[in-house]
Amino acid sequence: MAEILLCIGGSASTDGGTGMLSALGVRFLAADGSELPDGGGRLDELSSLDLDRLDPRARSVRWRVACDVTNPLVGPQGAAAVFGPQKGADPEDVRVLDAGLDRLAEVLAKSTGEDLRHVPGMGAAGGMPVTLTALLGAEVLPGSRMVAEVLGAEELLSRADLVLTGEGRFDSQSLGGKVVDAVRRLTPENVPVVVIAGSVSVGPDELRRSGITAAFSIAQGPRTLAEMRDEAVSAITWTAFNCCRILPHRPGRPDSASPKEQLP
Repeated sequence: MAEILLCIGGSASTDGGTGMLSALGVRFLAADGSELPDGGGRLDELSSLDLDRLDPRARSVRWRVACDVTNPLVGPQGAAAVFGPQKGADPEDVRVLDAGLDRLAEVLAKSTGEDLRHVPGMGAAGGMPVTLTALLGAEVLPGSRMVAEVLGAEELLSRADLVLTGEGRFDSQSLGGKVVDAVRRLTPENVPVVVIAGSVSVGPDELRRSGITAAFSIAQGPRTLAEMRDEAVSAITWTAFNCCRILPHRPGRPDSASPKEQLP
């Protein structure tokens, strides 16, 4: 069977995947039989689904969806509440979008017999997995786990003295299924795990509870985002070098080696 591996994240929409399914032929209908407009703002008016025009090829392939968060579809940790404000949604927008996603899940449950609104991962990319799972039988998998399996990461990490990982912004969401979280879980407890990020907003208590040893921003002073992008490689190299310097000195390791000499 042919397979589609869909890597999701960074969506600018909060529509529960209805835009994608509409492109594949599904019609999302109001009570009067009219088709709802694109977007999540009117999903609370959803009454039924019309699958007659669904492209048959969409059902003939295996769908695997890779995402890096475990948020449910709705509620305080759902797609609208957590990711909506990042896309410019104000509190009223969040309320409307969350109600729409809740209604979408209710209609899907009536059609399929399975309520997915609180299943981990359904809130990724504006809720895209919920329609793919309900209508096309998609399998939702942590993207970081899939990459880790390909790389043999667990074996590599088991032999490490120090593990460096990171992402653009290290915040509380980083600990909910993203790469940092996967690396932390795969690393033996006695091996320090250090996060290198563009910015760090995790507080001391949360960091301590997370199991992460330390976290460092690559910013060496006040910088614009454009300057940070231009200096990213050298800034990451310098920060990583300093992180490696905290390891106990070993015989044969030049104590005064430069970053260029010390790092690959």
